[in-house]
Amino acid sequence: MQENAVYFGSNKYYDTIRRLGGKWNDQKERPIVCLLQLSENDNVYWAIPVGNFSHRNKEAKERIEKFLNYNQNDIRSCYYHLGKIDVVSSIFFISDIVPITEEYIDREYLGVYTNKIYIIKNNALLAELKRKVLRILAWENSRPNCFRQHITDIKNYLIEEIQAKQEAAITDVNK
Repeated sequence: MQENAVYFGSNKYYDTIRRLGGKWNDQKERPIVCLLQLSENDNVYWAIPVGNFSHRNKEAKERIEKFLNYNQNDIRSCYYHLGKIDVVSSIFFISDIVPITEEYIDREYLGVYTNKIYIIKNNALLAELKRKVLRILAWENSRPNCFRQHITDIKNYLIEEIQAKQEAAITDVNK
């Protein structure tokens, strides 16, 4: 996995979120942007689900735009962001951010013209996504599991899972 690259998460991952008590009701196969590495573990990335804004009905677009127009001091202003992935007008569901590891990646999101993994290169878009993500994560750190997907529980689970695998590998080498 790499920063700013777009992937698809596996069904196993979304089942894990639900098993840990989080809500993940999205039935669509939705791309995710792996935006930042987790500071506590380089094997975990913060991933933002992405959708096609033009597919939204009028009411949904108005709701999203309402959130986008909140004052920047209001955390709700960070819940969404509009931008582009490849040729698609996209909505970034920032408040649905989740930590993810390579194990839970199903496949890469391929660019329309290149047929290679799509990596966001728009610096203005990346800066705004990161600003909003860091606000959401700061909010989450002060109120663990305040978002429906249970960000803190997922993060702790993934870190424990990685540590257990590393310990098992060390044990196997020492046998």
